[in-house]
Amino acid sequence: MPLKKKTIAMMIAAGGLSCTSAWAASVSVVGLFKDKAIVSIDGSKPRTLSVGQTVQGVRLVAADSDGARFDVDGKRRTLGMGQSFAGGAATGERPSVSLTADARGHFAAAGALNGYPMTFLVDTGATDIAISAAEAKRIGLDYKAGQAVGVGTAASVVPAWRVTFNTVKVGGISVNQVDGMVVETGLGVPLLGMSFLNRMEMKRDGQTMTLTQRY
Repeated sequence: MPLKKKTIAMMIAAGGLSCTSAWAASVSVVGLFKDKAIVSIDGSKPRTLSVGQTVQGVRLVAADSDGARFDVDGKRRTLGMGQSFAGGAATGERPSVSLTADARGHFAAAGALNGYPMTFLVDTGATDIAISAAEAKRIGLDYKAGQAVGVGTAASVVPAWRVTFNTVKVGGISVNQVDGMVVETGLGVPLLGMSFLNRMEMKRDGQTMTLTQRY
């Protein structure tokens, strides 16, 4: 997967970028306690919910060390540690998400990778979804079991491994078995590349990009 100079230049912290979903919130569980759960909603910073509390349409119904039950936009969901749920589209409609660009024209996409919350930088110049080795370790991915390759960056060629991600979620969109790349060094932000974007209809209207799942 060639990472062009423009791609490397986009490997910056994604602060200030925004993502809004056209459908129900995505919820990921990162901590479980008696009557409390630590959750990330729409890829945001984890926060603690107490039983009965509602935030952004997500209500915690019950929780213990084994799991948590939520009402998400009127739908009951049970999640264990590290699991996530992304609200789907209405019946007969395809899932869609709208992204808003920052001042540089870059788009962030809040979602989850293999069930772990993650914020991607949309990059049509990247062949695959790409994450750093540090991110791969954080989500427990045995990336070195994949095919070892070399990836050219603006500075040098660095070690990388081809992998397949079980699930990739962005807002209410969920895609299974997506080609990816784990890069040893030099990648500061996860990149949402064409292995995911090719499955979407992409429309841009000024500072807004809309992704609609094709299959």
